[in-house]
Amino acid sequence: MSTPSLFDPIRLGDIPLATRIAMAPLTRNRSPGQVPTPLVAEYYAQRADPATGAGLLITEATPVCPMGHGYIDTPGIHSAEQVRAWRQVTDAVHARGGRIVCQLWHVGRISHCSLLPGGAAPESSTNRASGSRTLVDTGMAECTAPRALATDEVPRVVADFRRGAELALEAGFDGVEVHGANGYLIDQFLRDTINDRTDRYGGPIENRIRFLVEVMQAVAGAVGGGRTGLRISPVTPSNGAAADSDPLALFTAALQALAPLGLAFVEVVEGATGGTRDVAVNGQPFDYAALRRAFAGPWMVNNGYTREMALAAVASGHADVVSFGRPFIANPDLGRRLRENAPWNEPDRSTFYRGGAPGYTDYPTLPPAA
Repeated sequence: MSTPSLFDPIRLGDIPLATRIAMAPLTRNRSPGQVPTPLVAEYYAQRADPATGAGLLITEATPVCPMGHGYIDTPGIHSAEQVRAWRQVTDAVHARGGRIVCQLWHVGRISHCSLLPGGAAPESSTNRASGSRTLVDTGMAECTAPRALATDEVPRVVADFRRGAELALEAGFDGVEVHGANGYLIDQFLRDTINDRTDRYGGPIENRIRFLVEVMQAVAGAVGGGRTGLRISPVTPSNGAAADSDPLALFTAALQALAPLGLAFVEVVEGATGGTRDVAVNGQPFDYAALRRAFAGPWMVNNGYTREMALAAVASGHADVVSFGRPFIANPDLGRRLRENAPWNEPDRSTFYRGGAPGYTDYPTLPPAA
């Protein structure tokens, strides 16, 4: 049996990929009024050809309801106008031979009242503030203190995720990825350092994973497990999310509970999202190999991967797919650069969020091969 390569095809559930290179979800705040523009379609299309770009594109995080927004100018997937706009994106990607899934998002307490309907307080598993900041129209601002969802309100949020998944397929996406990472709403239910509930969604691990399981059941029930992925970040401290007291037990239990759904993939952020890979919990490094053994399906890894690390991860069986974030911002042709071991453009951090084409669709690609 031959050793798998980063450049080999693979099937993630019902989604066939030409390579094992994925573009990770990247918030870029270029959708005024929460609606993707033609510039957004151009951005994704530039990275869609699997011969030069990604085998799979994962969209920027996309709120499933008006209360799910937490940053200015992020695109949603909860209105007919948004569906029509996303259809322009998926059509452009498919015209290049690409595959694209929509990342379904609810920020929970990582929001500001100016971004929410009627100036409402954010909703979360808790009424404790995150101590984080977010991007609003006037710049960075402290997140507004949330209110804890009542037990009988949780099914409404689960239904929002289900409807978001249905609308994503209506918009032409090949599948969806549920955002369960980085201290957002699902993580706010998972971690015992945030979740202080005393109802059926709080307390022991089996209760704290309940919201995630219900969301995944609803999404997979709507679009099929083979078109449903999940992103997790077991130890990232993003957005005021201190590590759970036992993250390996927590996320192992979660993945085992999701096994009957036959998910297309799990994407795991190793270490601190966008930061160091070496995050210890209780003085010990996290055992990603043990976590992988809890999930029988395709395994995607993310965070700080170089070409050498990505090649080794797939060849060794550590992962089936590697997702790259910031490298894809500055290198629309990252797939080709990986194949040819060509140098990478450096991203301009000053243009990561908001703005127009500069730092978004104007990064140079390699010249055509001789």
